[in-house]
This record gives sequence, structure tokens and C-alpha cells, in this order.
Amino acid sequence: MLRLNNIEVIYSDVILVLKGLSLEVPAGQIVALLGANGAGKTTTLKAISGLLKTEDGRVTDGRIEFMGKGIDGLDPEEICRLGIVQVLEGRKVLESLTVEENLRIGAYTRRDPEGIRRDLGVIYGYFPRLVERRTQLAGYLSGGEQQMLVIGRALMANPKLLLLDEPSLGLAPLLVREIFEIIQKINAERGTTILLVEQNAQIALGIAHTGYIMENGRIVLDGPAAKLRGNDDVREFYLGLSEVGRRKSFRDIKFYKRRKRWVF
Repeated sequence: MLRLNNIEVIYSDVILVLKGLSLEVPAGQIVALLGANGAGKTTTLKAISGLLKTEDGRVTDGRIEFMGKGIDGLDPEEICRLGIVQVLEGRKVLESLTVEENLRIGAYTRRDPEGIRRDLGVIYGYFPRLVERRTQLAGYLSGGEQQMLVIGRALMANPKLLLLDEPSLGLAPLLVREIFEIIQKINAERGTTILLVEQNAQIALGIAHTGYIMENGRIVLDGPAAKLRGNDDVREFYLGLSEVGRRKSFRDIKFYKRRKRWVF
């Protein structure tokens, strides 16, 4: 469904962030894009959704294809109408509007009132807590409820490809588990293809079909999620476990670059 081929991204004509990045997202799958802060994960999503322009960034080389059509250079609204919807990091709700108004705004590109009403009921089925809050201002929701709301708002656009940026950020472990169970359910029941950016590698690889690991603007490792979960380096430096199952200390981890196996 989505293919990035040797993408380079520069901000302000000076800062090179993505350095020949390539990845593929097959239709109907959940693909996890993992890496530490500053690796270029969010920039990758914004290159796909067209939001680089809002931050003086641009794709300077390579090609982004969605369903066989080149989309790099298109405006964000054009990309959204093609079926790509991004949920931004940080739960960007419209605080002065109610929960239901937020959800309905997600459907602004649609022209099928019956379908919108049907999908609104489906979203409330995924997130029953939002039913209780439907007339409440979104700014008064808890962090977990706001995350549910922004995912629901994105689904109201009926996306073919859903881009999720750090959905676990700042949430308690129980809420994280609940959110990821719903993400998995959305993929299984609606067939929505999902590109998931996460720092929580353990839970992301637990629901993904395929995974990519980024460092410094490049893909350094990829493969089936189950295979990545079993990779010693991934377990040690992304899941935080050594081969004997103990947590790594900072003293252990500081030798990471010296001994990692995937250095170019």
C-alpha cells in the first residue's frame, strides 16, 4: 500500500534528518517503526502525510508512493482525501469543542451522512468511555480519554492508512494496554492498515506484523515482528533485556555503539 524509496528530508535547507530511508507497508498490516528520540520517526510520518511543509521541511530526494501513486509534494489535504490520516503525537484535541464535535470534525472530507452516523456508532463501540463524555469539552478529558478521542477522530475520516505517532506517550501501563488492544482490534475488524511509531518496542512488536528500527535517519534493522522480538540486540537495547533476562544498566548500555551488529 505504501512504499518509501530512499527518502531524504531536510529542514530549513540545512538539517538533514532522513538519510536515504526505505520501507514498505503492506495493505492490511500493522507495521511498527521503532527507535529512540531523534531517530527521525515523526519526520517519516510527516513526510508521508505532507505535514513537513508546516515546519519548513521538504523531501529532497527519493519517492513516496501510496497505492502506486507518487504523493511526495502533495498538500496535506490532498493526501488526507486519498486515505492517509495521521494521529499526531501529544493528543491534539480541539479543547473548546465537545467530544462528539471533535469526532464529527474528523469526517469533514466525507459526503455520506449515513456512513458518518454508522461510523460514529462504531467509534463509540471501540471507546465506550467516550459515550459518557460525548457532550463534555474535550479539554477536560484525561490523557487516556484524549488519546482515544484523537484515534476515534482519525477513524471518522475512514482512512485506508492510519499513521499513529507515539500513542502510548504519557499514559499509565493499564491504559497503554487498553489503547493497543483497540488498535489491534481496529486493524482486525476494519482492515485498516496502520503504520505505528513507538518507543515502547515491546508492546508495539506485540501487535505488529512487521517492524523497522531507525537510528539517525536510517533503517538499521527490519523483519517480521516475532523475529525482531527474538533478536538479541533488539531485546537488549530496545526491550531492555539481556540474554539472561536482567535489566541493562547504563554502564552496560554505553558500549552499545561499539558492539552493535547492524552498524553500516
